[in-house]
Amino acid sequence: MTQTIAPRVRTVVLLLLAAACALLAGAGPASAHAAVTGSDPGQGAVVDKAPARITLTFSEQVALSDDSLRVLDPEGKRVDTAKPATVSGTTYAVPLHSGLPDGTYTVAYQVVSADSHPVAGAYTFSIGAPSKTSVSVSGQSTDDGVVGWLYGFGRYVSYAGFIVMAGGAAFVLACWRRGSGVRPVQRFVVSGWVALTASTLALLLLRGSFTGSGKVSDIFDLSLLGQVLQTKSGAALVSRLLLLAAAALFIAVLFGAYDKREDAEEKRDLTFGLSIGGIVVAAGLAASWAMSEHASVGLQAGIAMPVDVLHLLAVAAWLGGLGALLVALYRAPADTPVDAPAVHRFSQVAFGSVLALIATGTYQSWRQLGSWSAFTDTRYGQLLLAKIALVVVLVGVAWISRRWTGRLAETVPVEASAVREKERVGARADGTGETAVAGAGETAVVGDGDAPAEGEGDTGLDTDEQPGTEPARPEPADSEPADSERAAQLARQQAARDAAQRKRMRDADPNRFGLRRSVLAEAGIAVVLLAVTTVLTQTEPGRTEQEAKAATAASASSSADEGASGALTLNMPFDTGGEDGKGIVTIDVDPARVGGNEMHVYVERPNGRAFDIPEVKVEFTLKAKDIGPLPVVPDHIATGHWSANGVQIPMAGDWQVDVTVRTSDIDEVTVSKNAQIG
Repeated sequence: MTQTIAPRVRTVVLLLLAAACALLAGAGPASAHAAVTGSDPGQGAVVDKAPARITLTFSEQVALSDDSLRVLDPEGKRVDTAKPATVSGTTYAVPLHSGLPDGTYTVAYQVVSADSHPVAGAYTFSIGAPSKTSVSVSGQSTDDGVVGWLYGFGRYVSYAGFIVMAGGAAFVLACWRRGSGVRPVQRFVVSGWVALTASTLALLLLRGSFTGSGKVSDIFDLSLLGQVLQTKSGAALVSRLLLLAAAALFIAVLFGAYDKREDAEEKRDLTFGLSIGGIVVAAGLAASWAMSEHASVGLQAGIAMPVDVLHLLAVAAWLGGLGALLVALYRAPADTPVDAPAVHRFSQVAFGSVLALIATGTYQSWRQLGSWSAFTDTRYGQLLLAKIALVVVLVGVAWISRRWTGRLAETVPVEASAVREKERVGARADGTGETAVAGAGETAVVGDGDAPAEGEGDTGLDTDEQPGTEPARPEPADSEPADSERAAQLARQQAARDAAQRKRMRDADPNRFGLRRSVLAEAGIAVVLLAVTTVLTQTEPGRTEQEAKAATAASASSSADEGASGALTLNMPFDTGGEDGKGIVTIDVDPARVGGNEMHVYVERPNGRAFDIPEVKVEFTLKAKDIGPLPVVPDHIATGHWSANGVQIPMAGDWQVDVTVRTSDIDEVTVSKNAQIG
């Protein structure tokens, strides 16, 4: 039976791995995790005079390099004159040459978002009038290419390696301590360590090219590697390598001194020490993801990071333990089979892990989505729905496995007593125990070659003796070594027959066979689930995507006439750099037409709560006609609310609205936005 099942297992696992890789390959470029919410000049804008600088505003803070912002003329030559710099908060600028000629210019940007993912894109604006340009604005993303695919695959392998290593070790310590001496289980856990270490080194080499040029030739550029080591992501990868050194020591003790320890009290103390140490190392490894990716930025980052660590540990305990159980069910030797109590304990661990996953997953979904519509309107939400569906199916199959576990627990004691009874009967009948299995009416056919085939050595006779021949004469007294060798050979044959008997009886149990099949199905679903999760971690969160879309729409609407009402609303984030210096200032101008207008100014904290500041000033400038700046000092009305009536706009056009915000005696900043008025 084992010979028949093993090839099927390999085939199914290979097919599932191929499907997972296809899912990763077909996922397309990862969406950006920071989005451009504003620019000056805006996309497609036509300005009369060449601007002194180009500014871009992102939905979150980004990391800049020397070439993060590039401005190219119609012939593709760079016209920016210095490195990009931070203007305020999430707004960045690059200066331009003076006296630029008319034509269409291309602004290309390539930055790294706060959660370590590259953000790239381009847009055009024109001076004087649009013209032809030789610059291509397509294919800007470094995710789209060989390096991007390799980086995504490396992330998948790193997740899988962590789950296999941490979950397999947890299965041994918490559920099946005899498994520390089982070679297939040892190889399973060690393979996880090797996969995680190799993928971490690969990600460290790929990181510079992934966030930069995207060229394969830059993978081994040591200067890029040095730059990566100075970033948050590089520090996380180096920390992971250091923790993997501690994990190697943990594995060596678990499968070395721990397995050989026989004293019950000493082994109990060592179990406690390994458990504490293993939890610390596993939590540290999980934190290397949590502190550099989605959980480290955005809403409630201080809560989200430990929740993410707990989520990863629960995934490892469930899916990694599931893989270790699968290996034990199929590959454990006959004299050390995984028993029903171990399977039952793992069932309890898996149940607790599922509860932890539900709690942490619910919080993460709320944090990353923000609204029910994001489930269907964003790519992140759609992938999350697919992940939830796979988890539901996995839990359903796990419930079937629990039923098989219950049945196995009832039948194993009966089977064990039956085997012992047959051995005793065989021993009494033969007197030596050498033909105990054969005397019980069983053959010695072993699926994996653990014992001789049927008819070979199952009678206790030498292989060159034939039925009907004269028995061999007793050896002289001086041939004791030959007798010892003969006895050892017979003992090995008998041990092989005993192992084959136990293995056949174990594999013939329909409950154990059913448990094997259901656990194999769980492992297959888990492979695909891990692939979806990997893609999910590289996709822009739904909340961020919707906020970026809303900000872009507001920016677009603020530069056009608002129809019948003519009302104009401008939202501008600010950061004065001092204590309590961050917030959002909102300007409402009604009816936003030539003549008298009513203006309201609102100041809010990043969490949306209104607050007062010492001073707010507003200026209107129409650069195309050299009008302005026209200052307006609104009156304080209520907390976070200022107002001014009779604001005169003398001419229709693309007005620049400058708002000066002062949050203390020395902390002050001016933010600007263009708006079509009149």
